[in-house]
Amino acid sequence: MYGYLSEHHSFGETEEVAGEYAEELAAEMLATTLNVEFDPDLFLRRKKRSLSHPNKIVRTMNVTQSAVGDKRGLWTTVLGAAILIGEDELRSLH
Repeated sequence: MYGYLSEHHSFGETEEVAGEYAEELAAEMLATTLNVEFDPDLFLRRKKRSLSHPNKIVRTMNVTQSAVGDKRGLWTTVLGAAILIGEDELRSLH
């Protein structure tokens, strides 16, 4: 039912750190939309990250890509793409 993407540009962060930040950002945006309380510290301490909502449990995840830039200072670009597929569309693919 929901899909939230967040984008994070950083310098000198590992994939893990950047991914956790982007995941937290998306979860906070979703919590705001669902009007549920969001505690970023508690969210990051949980092993299985999720948001509590009266009618649903929303699990989160991140897929992160990073790159090591050119040592001479030339530009480095990482391109990402995502496709959100709903359950109805997923069933029709089978």
